[in-house]
Amino acid sequence: MVDKKYPKVILKPGRERSLLRKHPWIYSGAIERIDGTPGSGEIIQVLTANHQIIGWGAYSPVSQIKVRMWSFEEDIFPNEEFIYSRILSAVEMRKSLPDVTQTNALRLVHSESDYLPGIIVDKFGDTIILQLHTTGAYYFRNTLHRSILEITGCKTLIENSSDDILKLEGLLPFHGMVGEPARDPLQIEEHGIRYFIDYSEGQKTGFYLDQRQNRLSIRKYASGKRVLDAFSYSGGFTMNAFAGSATTVTSVDSSASALDLLQKNMEENGYSNQKHFQIQANVFDYLRKMRDRKEQYDLIVLDPPKLAPTRAQAEKAARAYKDLQLMALKSLSSEGILLTFSCSGGVTMELFKKILMDAALDAKREVQIIEQLHQSADHPINLNFPEGEYLKGLVCKVK
Repeated sequence: MVDKKYPKVILKPGRERSLLRKHPWIYSGAIERIDGTPGSGEIIQVLTANHQIIGWGAYSPVSQIKVRMWSFEEDIFPNEEFIYSRILSAVEMRKSLPDVTQTNALRLVHSESDYLPGIIVDKFGDTIILQLHTTGAYYFRNTLHRSILEITGCKTLIENSSDDILKLEGLLPFHGMVGEPARDPLQIEEHGIRYFIDYSEGQKTGFYLDQRQNRLSIRKYASGKRVLDAFSYSGGFTMNAFAGSATTVTSVDSSASALDLLQKNMEENGYSNQKHFQIQANVFDYLRKMRDRKEQYDLIVLDPPKLAPTRAQAEKAARAYKDLQLMALKSLSSEGILLTFSCSGGVTMELFKKILMDAALDAKREVQIIEQLHQSADHPINLNFPEGEYLKGLVCKVK
């Protein structure tokens, strides 16, 4: 029944179709009116134009996504018990994944894909890094802190909510720590390689957990090769290339602090005596100069940051992606290998392949895709939320 205690959003006729397929977003254009005066992140009841109840969501007064659904059931109400059970379910699912024994770092909650919009929970050893991206997530902050620590048994939770998406939600960045002080330095292990984590100034929550299996895959191709790791960050692909017996690796990144962390990781894992070149530069500029010098590599990794967060930005980003592919293809030796990635949600795998095809034509190179790569299994994709499939990668043989 309609609950008179809570504000309500009434949809325009026919605009409930995506919600009936359990897609969790309601855009402003789908709303006929709002009954009541909901505050930021407040729980709101969602009704069709005929006043049929769809479920419960979190209200955002600033974002174009006005409501993010917590529940598609009238009798499943978002409260502390609800949040706890959703987190518990997500954590339990990770225990069944095939590679959890190979690392002590996992994504435990992957936002909408785990039915918890705007909530990211990463576990680094015995420390939790939490990022909140939406008004609804902010609304339940204290509940999230308590529930996550209790369910995981971890002693330290660090919230680092500072993503650019907060501006779209009308939210201010938040940094805080709950529980015991974090270990300093914070370190994890993955497939036999140890990494120091910069959770305060680093990218994402401090490490790209979604690339776990893809970092491992480079070992299959690196033996005896001269490798370029573009957008190297803290050296995940660099060190796995050496683990796969690469002869040389050149790591390029624009961030001095990332390269300092990479060097620290190299020393920690005993790779400091390897033939390694570390270059601080804008990767686009460096690739152009490399192309002009006719410098050649046998294996190139392109792992740029997010260039198109939404589909509206995909066209502009496609030009940047094409430039990267084109310059890399012109700098690969005969029978070279290209590992190329996009983490942009607005760029589909089909578009990414087309971008690569156009670049190959311009570069006059023959390219065969020999493997398609995706985000690691602890970043699941909810079939009702295809936007959760954001990371795509291609391993290509270039002639």
